[in-house]
Amino acid sequence: MTGDQRGASRRPPARSSSGPRPAARRRKAKRPHWVRRILIAGIGLFVLAVAGFAIAIAMTTIPTPNELATSQATVVYYADGKNEVGRLGDSSRRSVPLAEVPELVQKAILAAEDRDFYDHGGISPIGFARAVINNLTGGSTQGGSTITQQYAKNAFLTQERSWNRKIREALLAFKLETVTSKDQILEDYLNTIYFGRHANGIDAAARAYFGKSVTDLTLSEGAVLAAVIKSPSGLAPESNKSGLRARWSYVLDGMESQGWITADQRAGVRFPEILQAKNANRLGGQTGYLLQGIKDQLVSLGFDEAEIESGGLQIVSTLDKKAEDAAVKAVEAAGPSSNTEGLRIGLASVRPNTGEIVALYGGKDFIADQINNATRPFAQAGSTFKPFALAAATEKNMPLTSVWNGDSPTTVNGYTLTNYGDRSFGEISLLKATLRSVNSAYVRMESAIGVDAVSNAAVRAGIPESTPGLNLDKLDLTFVLGTASPSGLSMANAYATFAAQGVRSTTSIVDKVIGPNGGLLFDYEPTLTTEFDSRVADTVTYALNENVLRGTAFAAQALNRPASAKTGTTDGNKSAWFVGYTPQLSTAVLMAKENASGLPVSLSGTGGLRTVTGGSFPAAIWTKYMKAALKGQPVVPLPEPPSSINDRLDCVALTDANGGLPPLGCANADANEFSPEPIGEAPNGDVFGNPSTTVAPVPLGDAAPKQVPTTRPSRSPSKTPSKAPVKGDGDGPPSVAG
Repeated sequence: MTGDQRGASRRPPARSSSGPRPAARRRKAKRPHWVRRILIAGIGLFVLAVAGFAIAIAMTTIPTPNELATSQATVVYYADGKNEVGRLGDSSRRSVPLAEVPELVQKAILAAEDRDFYDHGGISPIGFARAVINNLTGGSTQGGSTITQQYAKNAFLTQERSWNRKIREALLAFKLETVTSKDQILEDYLNTIYFGRHANGIDAAARAYFGKSVTDLTLSEGAVLAAVIKSPSGLAPESNKSGLRARWSYVLDGMESQGWITADQRAGVRFPEILQAKNANRLGGQTGYLLQGIKDQLVSLGFDEAEIESGGLQIVSTLDKKAEDAAVKAVEAAGPSSNTEGLRIGLASVRPNTGEIVALYGGKDFIADQINNATRPFAQAGSTFKPFALAAATEKNMPLTSVWNGDSPTTVNGYTLTNYGDRSFGEISLLKATLRSVNSAYVRMESAIGVDAVSNAAVRAGIPESTPGLNLDKLDLTFVLGTASPSGLSMANAYATFAAQGVRSTTSIVDKVIGPNGGLLFDYEPTLTTEFDSRVADTVTYALNENVLRGTAFAAQALNRPASAKTGTTDGNKSAWFVGYTPQLSTAVLMAKENASGLPVSLSGTGGLRTVTGGSFPAAIWTKYMKAALKGQPVVPLPEPPSSINDRLDCVALTDANGGLPPLGCANADANEFSPEPIGEAPNGDVFGNPSTTVAPVPLGDAAPKQVPTTRPSRSPSKTPSKAPVKGDGDGPPSVAG
């Protein structure tokens, strides 16, 4: 054997490449192969998931926001445009631009709800995972939601707790982030989130908790609102103020940690005063009456119900907050407090020359009774209708010096009537008949000039033709005694026509309507019509001012400024009125009682009075209201009386020419309905029927109440009772059905 052969025999035999490998080496070779497969599968699944999510995002459409998110309250303001009367519809939301939300208030919201809002793409992976776990374990799903997710849920989805809703929420959040700016999302969120106290949106919340607009919120107040978002009921200040304070501190600490406020700012913040929660019913007290009146006018202007209820309108009313508050206080302070079951009190106040409704008192509480006593025509007007006859007589040149028979009882053209208290006055002037509210004299005068002339004057002044009991197609002599039942608003506006020297105005409780985008949709412009010559209107004003100075309306002397007014009391004491005006305001106050069936009953016994006259409670309420409503306003004189107030009929010449029969307007004349107009001069005697006394016109300037002739009786304002009746009121149609 050679050496080569020996060497060859010592080498190990060659292994075939296809031969079996040791088990350990085989396992070592296969491990990388499975890892690669797993990685590839994982990557594949991830790609598929991303692709699927991308497809889902691409296919996701942003639906129209639901009604809850789009509805905005129609907010009604007083005439100042700042103080809020109330809101129409159930929504309390009033959307505001993000720019109107103070920056620190925005940061407070972010600190409470989503500190990474401006950094994430719509969802927080960690928060989402936490929400998934909470959902699986039955916990809250709210904690993991970003602001974008919360807005998506509130605006587009329901509040159900389910996987399906959570996934849709995430998809919508991603989608929103691709098509909407962060600022817009935050603005939409702030305008839709619920803060408790029936407040949807941050502006409503600012008003509910702090009584101010969102633009005026402080850092401390903003932190409170941010804190309550987590649990509006659980962190309500009424029930869990300590919990609210803790959450408030959490919000401020978060703002400091984010660098949004300094340590000094944080240390200087104090927990704010929070308003007491209002009654859940937003229509309580006078608010419901005012809002209903505004809504009714909006409907008449052509606005539909949906637009009114949730269209986000801004209504600036004609209501004056000071006057409205004064109306409520006047009724509470000067109205009766005993035997008031079934009692209805109404007050309406308008501005002459514009017809703007300044104040209304519709009843004690709208929630308890929705009938508006100020705008409902239900109480007979009584002797407050006599000024319309006075205007008609003046137009027919029947002077205040004309003399009429004031006996009681008396019969005129087959109609028998009596005066208040069945008192007789003999032959008295028209002015004195006004001051004593003498029914018999006024009915005779009405018969002389024609009932149609009196009714025409009433309608022209502002009494609607549709007024119950007006009966324009069947007039009779009871018309002047106030058998019709106008509303307090109609009476206030009719007297305003005299205050405006014969110019009648339409009325309105709405001044402006502004759309949700700031556009002006309505701007009130009164329709003015000259219904009476100024001589006629100023004669009425003079006579009614004399009625304040020395007649049945003397309680108004306590106003301490020139005023004209008339009392009214009806047959059976079923209603009592006081209507009067200054150049700035015309106001009507009425009282009536109804039984459980809505039928009128006597006021007798109300407030402890045997008879409730217009000069009692209504006069006291009127005076107290007007004094407060006009406080701070200049004292404006009434117009100078026309010289014609002292015109006299030449009864001697007229009697001779009439075959010895004194014509109407002269002493001892018999009234003949629709008789010719009397002309000439009156016999000797002043406008009060007192003989041989010359009376000069009383100027109606600032000091008019004190410039009275010494021959005339006067009453001191200091003797005016606040709730006592005026004895001998002289008001009321004695033979008129209630």
